[in-house]
Amino acid sequence: MPEHERKEERQRLRPAPLLFEPSEATADPEHFFDLESMEDPRALLTRSTELALAFRAAADRAVEFQAIAAAQLADPRRFDRLTPADVAERAQWTEDYAKKMIEFGRDLLRGGETP
Repeated sequence: MPEHERKEERQRLRPAPLLFEPSEATADPEHFFDLESMEDPRALLTRSTELALAFRAAADRAVEFQAIAAAQLADPRRFDRLTPADVAERAQWTEDYAKKMIEFGRDLLRGGETP
């Protein structure tokens, strides 16, 4: 996939900003970004879709940061580098997954695609 298509895809996944809710609203377990109070199903579908896409984009971005951190921790140039098993233990991953994340992070760092 060409580079410009990947960047366009990432930009599309950020349709709505995630706004932090007031602390009193988050104390109510039934409260979720005021969706429960919306009566118009069209508006509810639109806003819930925006939120779902924003959460997916946030999750993808967080995974990229995990991969970068894993690659940095496992960097052989570091005197205190961690093994893939150590990275896996810290992140609660399997060792195989840690190896893949380390490689993914190295690819991100090499390509200059830091999130």
